[in-house]
Amino acid sequence: MTLVRTKLKLAQMAAGDTLELLLCQGEPLNNIPGSVEEQGYTVCSTEQVEDTVFRIVIEKPISFHR
Repeated sequence: MTLVRTKLKLAQMAAGDTLELLLCQGEPLNNIPGSVEEQGYTVCSTEQVEDTVFRIVIEKPISFHR
């Protein structure tokens, strides 16, 4: 469900905008970065903010044509 919500939010964003996600270890953290990169988005950073929580920043490229 997290992947679906992420994709919907990214689709609504303007080119050049960024989306910050807080994800727990596990399936979303393993799947979201690769999935959004396959669709042309840029994963700007991934950092651990707590023991099992990670912050991921995703950018919608300025020249995005989807």
